[in-house]
Amino acid sequence: MTKQPASNGIYLDAALTLRAVHWNDLNAATQLIYNVCEAKGDTSVAYTPDDLENEWKYEGFNPEQDAFIVETSDGRMAGYAALFNVKNHCDLSGDVYVHPKFSGLGVRAALLRAMEIRAREHIQLSAADLRAFIRITDHKDEASEAILAREGYTPIRYQWRMGIDLDAAPPAPILPSGFEIRPFVKDEHVTAVWQARNESFQNNWGSHQLTFEEFAYLTFEDPEYDPALWVVIWDGAEAAGFSINQYRMDIGWIHILGVRPAWRAKGLGLALLRHSFGEFYKRGTTAIGLAVDASNVTGATRLYQKAGMNTVSEFVTFEKELRAGL
Repeated sequence: MTKQPASNGIYLDAALTLRAVHWNDLNAATQLIYNVCEAKGDTSVAYTPDDLENEWKYEGFNPEQDAFIVETSDGRMAGYAALFNVKNHCDLSGDVYVHPKFSGLGVRAALLRAMEIRAREHIQLSAADLRAFIRITDHKDEASEAILAREGYTPIRYQWRMGIDLDAAPPAPILPSGFEIRPFVKDEHVTAVWQARNESFQNNWGSHQLTFEEFAYLTFEDPEYDPALWVVIWDGAEAAGFSINQYRMDIGWIHILGVRPAWRAKGLGLALLRHSFGEFYKRGTTAIGLAVDASNVTGATRLYQKAGMNTVSEFVTFEKELRAGL
């Protein structure tokens, strides 16, 4: 098939064009992401239009600069990619989706090159002594991995999407003496939960300390925000552990779960899971999922397996270094 160079030097099939995203691409991009996830066998990690719109509105992200599509001559979307400034314009994260009907036509490589060009613009805004890199997490797939390797990416981490299908009410949570679960009251509890999140994840790979504004946007501005599903375990006035729960693509979703280091090894993680499962079950939701780093240092994968969860799908994080740090 005839190919022609895209604006970034990658050769695309002659019927395809690379361009920047426009706001009116939102629904088509959402549908493309769903189609890709469906083809990979796990739609729980897809987006709704509200989810994607919320992502596009995140502070510092401009879809018309930071996102790209490849489309056909008749306007069908063949691929979508977005680049995010995680921290300091040098810790960068990318998403790439290519419709399976358009594999082998240079779409993924063209999107990767477009993201890298944008990434190098970001780097100009970062301190010169900081290491700069892009990380991309994708479904485990040999064909995609081969393209990423050719573009200079190396697999560095693995993630699991884990799930459980409840066929009965889960066991009630068991708490140590003196601990209790109280209803989440945003104005009274939000600071404690934000601080507990940062303390719980301070040693987790790829995590960084969230400002209050970042935490608030990622939780309260989420289209699926439901404070009635949040679970906080208290030891007196101290928030010892928490689980931020919501719905995602029609299943119950454990969005963020953490136990502060001083309160670990007390069964609080399992108690959080069982309480969360129970709240979803009361609402008639029996399919529940979460995402986890397969090498999590706190033993989260073992906890989830103990709670009855199994691996549903696997993901790989790839990294490309753009500048060595000093």
